[in-house]
Amino acid sequence: MGRIIVTEFVSLDGVMEAPGGGEDYKHAGWTFEINRGEEGNKFKIKETSDSEALLLGRVTYEGFAKAWPSVKNDFADKFNSMPKYVVSSTLKRADWNNSTILNGDVTEEITKLKKKLKGNIVVHGSARLVQALVANDLIDELRLMVFPVILGSGKKLFDEMNGKKSMKLISSQTVGDGVAILIYEPKQG
Repeated sequence: MGRIIVTEFVSLDGVMEAPGGGEDYKHAGWTFEINRGEEGNKFKIKETSDSEALLLGRVTYEGFAKAWPSVKNDFADKFNSMPKYVVSSTLKRADWNNSTILNGDVTEEITKLKKKLKGNIVVHGSARLVQALVANDLIDELRLMVFPVILGSGKKLFDEMNGKKSMKLISSQTVGDGVAILIYEPKQG
């Protein structure tokens, strides 16, 4: 059975908008201003190499599909070659290599996907999708790379969440210039 792993870059005030740039946001690319160090880079490379598939919302998918196909390195090669599943009710075509559109009920589609795949199904960005996954108890792990910056505005990861969800911290480390890597699992019971 596949595992849903949510991985996010967030600021201290919970903003996750445009961490790598490419969007019309006044702080776009904010993660590039803070060094995550060799250990932070190794973490992201291992996370990607351990991924079986990507699960993305439409907005993140469109940004990734525009950026990644032209990049040539081991990390990009893995991103470009692995299966990608995009949750969208509006997207009609998904032309990025190995992409499939999931446009039915999110809970049903993700449950089927978890049964179909055996490894890590990794979600990057995709705030609305992450909120739906958390609300429906579909995530197996939440990985936050928290950058030591307060952005003051922007899309927040859990801004639209209704209801309480308890999490258990299973790992933490500090890398680079004070970037915290926090790994959580849903708390049972």
